[in-house]
Amino acid sequence: MKQAPQVAAIHDLSGFGRCSMGIVLPVLSAMGNRCSTLLTAYLSAHTAYPPSERSVFLDLTDRMKPVWNHWAELGARFDAIYSGFLGSAEQIDLLRTFLERFRGRNTLVLVDPVMGDHGKPYATYTPEMCARMGSLAAQADLITPNLTEAAILLGEPYEAAPTGEGETETWLRRLSMDGRRSVVITGVCLSPGQVGAGCLDRTTGRISFAQAPEIPGHFPGTGDLFSSVLLGELLRGRSLETASARAVSFVQSCAAYTLQLGTPLLDGVEFEPLLRQLME
Repeated sequence: MKQAPQVAAIHDLSGFGRCSMGIVLPVLSAMGNRCSTLLTAYLSAHTAYPPSERSVFLDLTDRMKPVWNHWAELGARFDAIYSGFLGSAEQIDLLRTFLERFRGRNTLVLVDPVMGDHGKPYATYTPEMCARMGSLAAQADLITPNLTEAAILLGEPYEAAPTGEGETETWLRRLSMDGRRSVVITGVCLSPGQVGAGCLDRTTGRISFAQAPEIPGHFPGTGDLFSSVLLGELLRGRSLETASARAVSFVQSCAAYTLQLGTPLLDGVEFEPLLRQLME
């Protein structure tokens, strides 16, 4: 029997609300992978909820290296390394060290360069952190920025974000570093009422697009959901084009289901009842 792919998932964990590790772990597990979780922080609730003096934020930066040192002692080997939100310049540098320690010849490194949305960097992301994230992303085999993050990585104003296939292709090629890494840009809208992703596969050089009907509303955690499904499909041996289309379709289905149920949008998408769709 074939052993399950081993994934190192490096994310924060929110106790309330669906995002980050609360999505990554169940999705990748449902898709047949074994996840080793390296937590960057624990939050009482994800940051899309209104701030409160009772909010809890436990920074785990000083625990990251001891955790992976124990992993090394246990002989950990990974088929994929997947990182999401990193809360400080120090954590970004730590992840670069982690890659030096655990990246094997065939390890797929996916960096989701979580830095901002809706045209602006997150409040915690300084220009220095954005630059360091760019350096980290340069070491990835695959990056999955949204349009805001793509603009930051390219040093372009968000107002210059592409609106058609031709412009998106240009950004994809620039982000690929002359074809050295694969790229998926999320939040791409090619026609009214549609949204999805554009991707460049470094193996084939092929550019493709996947679109689905846009569901009204902002759903926290959909970027984490997209990247998790994308990685799960790649670890099954699917092409980047097929994996991207599957991820677009699943995120759209979860958003539509959430809207149908009337779940508060801040709680995130209701993906759990639909996980069976991701199982082979």
